[in-house]
Amino acid sequence: MLRATRRTALLTAAAATLPRIALGQADQRPSLTIAVQKLSNSNTLEPPREQSNVGFRISNLFAEPLIETDWRGDLSAKPGLATAWRRTGERTLEFDLREGVRFHDGRTITAEDVVFSFGERLFGSDPSRADTAGRDGVLAGGTGKEPPSEVVAVSRQAFPGLQRMEVVRPGVVRFVNAQPDVTLEARAQQNIGVIFSRTAFADAESWLAWARRPVGTGPYRIVELRPDSALTLEAHDDYWGGRPPLRRIRLVEVPEVSSRLNGLFSGEFDLACDISPDLVSEVERNARFEVLGSPINNIRIMAMDRTNPVLADARVRRAMTHAVDRRVIVEALWAGRTEVPRGLQLENYGPMFLPDWENPRFDPAEARRLLRDAGYRGEPISYRLLNNYYTNQVSNAQIVVEMWRQVGLNVQIEMKENFDQLVARTPGRGIRDWSNTSTFGDPVAGLLRSYGPRTNAARYGEWTNEEFDRAAVALTTSNDMGQRRRLFRRMLEIVEREDPGYLVLHQAAAFTAKRKDLVWRASKGWPMLFGPGQVGTGA
Repeated sequence: MLRATRRTALLTAAAATLPRIALGQADQRPSLTIAVQKLSNSNTLEPPREQSNVGFRISNLFAEPLIETDWRGDLSAKPGLATAWRRTGERTLEFDLREGVRFHDGRTITAEDVVFSFGERLFGSDPSRADTAGRDGVLAGGTGKEPPSEVVAVSRQAFPGLQRMEVVRPGVVRFVNAQPDVTLEARAQQNIGVIFSRTAFADAESWLAWARRPVGTGPYRIVELRPDSALTLEAHDDYWGGRPPLRRIRLVEVPEVSSRLNGLFSGEFDLACDISPDLVSEVERNARFEVLGSPINNIRIMAMDRTNPVLADARVRRAMTHAVDRRVIVEALWAGRTEVPRGLQLENYGPMFLPDWENPRFDPAEARRLLRDAGYRGEPISYRLLNNYYTNQVSNAQIVVEMWRQVGLNVQIEMKENFDQLVARTPGRGIRDWSNTSTFGDPVAGLLRSYGPRTNAARYGEWTNEEFDRAAVALTTSNDMGQRRRLFRRMLEIVEREDPGYLVLHQAAAFTAKRKDLVWRASKGWPMLFGPGQVGTGA
């Protein structure tokens, strides 16, 4: 009955007359209003502090890395703020900076800004803080200029061997690593390594003030962030890539998908993000609207806390992986519009992709046997959950909990309001929803963003494994592709089969509903692109 009511409301709203985008008097470019389910988990916009799906979506609008990603193509590298790059040794990489690029504060980018962006901005004044563990609240670092320990830890994870970024000569910088690394070029594509104005950082009253309005080079500049409410950006008309096609972009936080769609149908919003597949056909019954999207570079997983008294026995965790029918979830909740990946890896890993790797098979009998061997007697296991931060999150949880119940597992859902509550080290922490975004095409940008030394799983105290950690270090430093493939396979054997740290569900997919007369294409990742040549209006 609830489902029918929601559909009726949506379709009724869609029938209303749709107003055109309002045009400014002096600036005839259109403005867009976009409804999102969440703006930021940390209430900041500094990428290493906001390494989240919602952060990836918007950071490219105001900040750019040295090497860009072809988000609408094959996810390959392309020139960004660097026009060219070259290896000058196994540990060094040089970049030729694009000339004449201006920051949002009007200054021209220099090599010193690049050095700042890879140095003080990420690691603070004391480089030893790169090894700081722990999780700070949003106000950590807010009274001074030192970045929170979370920023430092994430930065060290992204650039684990970075010794320094140095100026070779005006317009040329050199990345110096502590050890050989075949992924140096790819690491430069990460949004953690975007280039910001060192002068604007120095002028900010505090780290928090900076993080809520960082000054970059993207096609739009930040005007205002109203935490948990709205983000406003305006065109950066001195953008090196050409005049942006939009005068203003306003992103509005609207948690409920039905409210996002009702706002789209009424003309309040021009685009509505994170549409569940079951609503696609309902949106497209109205000829004015369409839904765009596809599987992206993100995999949905469930993290398991091995310090939980029940989950401390690996046999219980292994049983959980065998009790879930992933294909049923994809068909029931996603209408077949996404895929079940081969473990925590994506095909764009190229030579590092393991095409013969398989997830633990769906085998309820094996799950029951493992539970008997472990002496499991129905002890409750908590499952911490957010309210549809991920598309179909609650429905997915309900289906999986029922699959676990059928093999004898007593898993109890606990709804939480935010990520801090999700990972808090309080008694009974057991399972939580999570996702893993591969920031470039290699396991160190996927699996090793979540598991291994200095990763969230280790910092949160959920999962560590000595052999896995040794293999992770070797994978990061080896230049031998055959050895790297063997190490990656062994790591998957450990974390997905022998000593499970997570359960793979499916590849995430992002669907955006929009007015059909708005000419725009979705990317193959989280980023939404509205730069020159990337958006327009049609008849």
